[in-house]
Amino acid sequence: MADDKKFVDGMIVKRKPKAPDFVKCSLSFKCADFVTFMKANHKKGWLNVDLKMSKGGKLYAEVDTWEPEAKEGGDWGGDTPTAKPAPTDDRDYSDGDPDGSEVPF
Repeated sequence: MADDKKFVDGMIVKRKPKAPDFVKCSLSFKCADFVTFMKANHKKGWLNVDLKMSKGGKLYAEVDTWEPEAKEGGDWGGDTPTAKPAPTDDRDYSDGDPDGSEVPF
């Protein structure tokens, strides 16, 4: 696995000190930057993001680039997959939402 990390543009992850324990973090989106980032980094209409904590204790968002290895015949690699794959969506979102229901921001 490569050590190339891709941090999410237009998204800020933070923990509010006075938030109750059941609120794990807050996400803030700078919509124009985030939409541009999503369009440039999605795979088949999905963008998987991991919320992580740095060694210094700061929360951050990183693109999850994990992909299963395919066996011959299209089966998942290995006997048991380690993670359930994201649902597939064959629509092309590179020029916006093709069915006309654009993201509201």
